[in-house]
Amino acid sequence: MKTSNDTALSVNLNKIALIRNSRPGNYPDVVAHGETCINSGADGLTVHPRPDQRHIRPHDVYELSELVKNYRGIEFNIEGNPYAESLGNFPGFIKLVSDVMPDQCTLVPDTNDQLTSDHGFDLTVASKKLTPLIKQLQDQGVRVCLFMDPDIEQISLAKEIGADRIELYTGPYADAFKTPGQPFDELFARYMNAALHAQSIGIGVNAGHDLNLHNLAHFRQIPALLEVSIGHALTVDAIAMGLPAAVKAYKSLCTTHH
Repeated sequence: MKTSNDTALSVNLNKIALIRNSRPGNYPDVVAHGETCINSGADGLTVHPRPDQRHIRPHDVYELSELVKNYRGIEFNIEGNPYAESLGNFPGFIKLVSDVMPDQCTLVPDTNDQLTSDHGFDLTVASKKLTPLIKQLQDQGVRVCLFMDPDIEQISLAKEIGADRIELYTGPYADAFKTPGQPFDELFARYMNAALHAQSIGIGVNAGHDLNLHNLAHFRQIPALLEVSIGHALTVDAIAMGLPAAVKAYKSLCTTHH
């Protein structure tokens, strides 16, 4: 279980669902794998349903929500495009979140045909449309997190429109980590300053995208990092290590001794 100085590990189950959807039937079973993650030390589960239904589907979201309710202190995080008006035959992302009322909803500026999330919100454009959605979810008891680049001005806008947290998009960090030197150091300083600014104005800081066993410990130098959401790399590592061992390896990197 997470302590106050640790970073929560939320395991993203999308890639398990992607494998399942490549054949008829329910193999691998997404809910069973989610339960394995929890029993192996994960602090939460993340799903990102998309309109093309290529991985997580609405029925998974309902079933995983029921699973998480069986475990005290385990959080459920639904992330996705707040403007998606349909998820397959299901009527929209916000409707799904409102039905399930997860612990956290991470809003992401995806397009309907996007392969993966690759940028944060530009709140100079998106604020007016996002503000009522944030309030609607918060009124239902859902903590709202916005997927953001490490941009101090944008993070200030996130505070203005009422976001509880931001999730720093760590794709550029992961790419730069492969080549140490001044460009990486300068980029990491941007993440550090963005996180410290968010915390100074009362916004919690999460992080996610392309974090793995090689680059996670360094990113955890950011103080008071509340949560990391990891799916792709953890699933790949699980092929070699087994899922319980992979979850435990990531969980170890999220604890204070690092």
